Amino acid sequence: MSAVRSWDVFCHVVDNFGDAAVCWRLSCALADEVIGGADGRTPVRLWIDDLDALRALQPGVDSDESTQSRDGVEICHLADGADFGVPADVAVDAFGGGLPDEYANALASRTPKSLWIVLEYLSAEPWVVAHHGLPSPHPRLPVDRYFFFPGFEEGTGGLLREAGLAERREAFLRDPRRSETFWRDAGFAPAAQEAKLISLFGYENSAVAEMLDAWACGEGQVVAAVPQSRLSAGVAAFFGASAPSAGTVMGRGSLEVRHLPFLAQCRYDELLWAADWNFVRGEDSFVRAQWAERPFVWHIYPQKDAAHLAKLEAFLERYCAGDGLQTGLAESLRSLWFGWNGSGWDAAGSAGRAWSELAAHGDVLRGHAHRWAAKAAAAGDLAKNLAKFCQDRLK
Repeated sequence: MSAVRSWDVFCHVVDNFGDAAVCWRLSCALADEVIGGADGRTPVRLWIDDLDALRALQPGVDSDESTQSRDGVEICHLADGADFGVPADVAVDAFGGGLPDEYANALASRTPKSLWIVLEYLSAEPWVVAHHGLPSPHPRLPVDRYFFFPGFEEGTGGLLREAGLAERREAFLRDPRRSETFWRDAGFAPAAQEAKLISLFGYENSAVAEMLDAWACGEGQVVAAVPQSRLSAGVAAFFGASAPSAGTVMGRGSLEVRHLPFLAQCRYDELLWAADWNFVRGEDSFVRAQWAERPFVWHIYPQKDAAHLAKLEAFLERYCAGDGLQTGLAESLRSLWFGWNGSGWDAAGSAGRAWSELAAHGDVLRGHAHRWAAKAAAAGDLAKNLAKFCQDRLK
């Protein structure tokens, strides 16, 4: 058994920013995980085919540079003719996008041997534990690929959570100036203290008008912060407007909508921490919303034949179970989540009813979110679990 001395993470950007976001967080965490290089970091190369997507998340990235370093990670453009050099001790095939043939051939013949890890998408489904860590022979090369599943319980890969995240969150919440700086940098005055702040980030959504109407017709003031996303045009359409630019404010009744620019990862975390509720999408913001310890609604990535709804159900079953969440609140939460994901949003006014039933119990739901975060963290950090898994298999 030996320590992992080098990593190659391969990222094919399919779902716009989500794939890049997860791969970047993982690469940074792996660079910090094991003391390997002369500078006390483990050499990590992130091979990514869309540098523009990564630059949006990490503005210091230069999308015109094929090779560059940032935060201890060597960023390499995954393109035809790329020079891969010697394969790393471990190659992470993110989300099963595959390794380039040239690299895979070199990996299979490398001495000492390399590991091929297929990092799967996150799921709370019960079969994940049984499949986590299993090897599968490559169809033409003499190498096993190990399937590594993120998850919410012991026996899975756990979730990405970098060291010091909780401390950064608490420091932000303790200092009101940090929130004021966030809003000023985004082009707005701070939201009124009595307003309910909701972050709204998602895919195109047929339920958005009903949700916005519920907020507009409610008694309490709501400020909806909408970072640029595929949902932005639908939000603007509710007000009879075209796709908005960053800095635009729209209002109706009790609702004020603020259209934010696309946020880098560190600023998006701050929005999640500041908000009372978070509407999130995909995988990366889904996990970050859990670490924010706020009530949230997940817009899961839609799949063919509604296969994604089984994943939604599996997570909700875990999230709503135990620790005293009232049955009525759990049912309202389920109604809101499934409605937001295009299933079960049939009865007129159901959005308003589900929201009003939940909004009045913000303190209870926040306490539940806090306890859930502690429970999810018990499965361990994904990068640490992956490093240990690989270390146990390298000889």
